[in-house]
Amino acid sequence: MTETTDKLIKSDAEWREQLSDLAYQVTRQNGTERAFSHPGFPKGTALFRCVCCDAPLFATDAKFESGCGWPSFFQPVSDDVVVEIEDNSWFMSRTEIRCARCDAHLGHVFNDGPPPTGLRYCLNGVALRHEPV
Repeated sequence: MTETTDKLIKSDAEWREQLSDLAYQVTRQNGTERAFSHPGFPKGTALFRCVCCDAPLFATDAKFESGCGWPSFFQPVSDDVVVEIEDNSWFMSRTEIRCARCDAHLGHVFNDGPPPTGLRYCLNGVALRHEPV
């Protein structure tokens, strides 16, 4: 799969025009959708892409049910599609996950996931676009 890795930069007005209010608030303003509020994704093999720039981020073979109320994956499609940023907001220390191509806030990663990585990428469903493959 060949994908562009060029950085995508848009103005705030362009992001507001492209995204729903909730997707804008989550991806561009570091928001979080309420737990269990995303309607979920259809079953079957799929690629999960960034809702902002369409970069491929996660695949169904790495998706699992964590019970946390947000879509969870144990690894991205490759190491270079997400960036990790230290997040000390809300009186806690976490690792924020952003899209490497457009800097969209996706969610956080935690060290309580299943094998083989032991990681739980806990993502906002509104930050992802489901693409059946």
